[in-house]
Amino acid sequence: MVVKRILKALIKLGIKIKNWAIEEDESSVYSRVEYSESNKELRSLWDFLSFNENTQAYHLVNVLGFDEWVDMPEIRRRIKELFGVDYKNERSLYPYLKTLVDINLVETHSIGGRRKWRKREFLFEVNVYENQSKDNADLAKRKEIRKKLNLKSSF
Repeated sequence: MVVKRILKALIKLGIKIKNWAIEEDESSVYSRVEYSESNKELRSLWDFLSFNENTQAYHLVNVLGFDEWVDMPEIRRRIKELFGVDYKNERSLYPYLKTLVDINLVETHSIGGRRKWRKREFLFEVNVYENQSKDNADLAKRKEIRKKLNLKSSF
């Protein structure tokens, strides 16, 4: 008899905890957005990387491609053609290439004693948020509230 009451109390407590967890999940601070297959974009890491202009790393990244393996004389020729820059020390590009290879942004291979390089392609899917109008409406509401309260700073 006593054991049955204890078990019933434990079961009721478990149900209460389950209901509490569901309520917490529904009233979460974070909103859930469901993405469909049409909301996904394919992006490359190279779209997000930026190098300081007119630096050797910038020149290297802009003359290397994804398709073909390029050797050092070709790299120097392309830099000269695109940017009009000729380096006094021909070996000054090697440390930049080595760094890019070490962090796996550039691939290298050596055939017959000649090294060649090309960019590695890093592709990933990005979910696109389609409710831009909802965000704009929220921003407009916040601006209206700030205007009513006579607050000077903007979002």
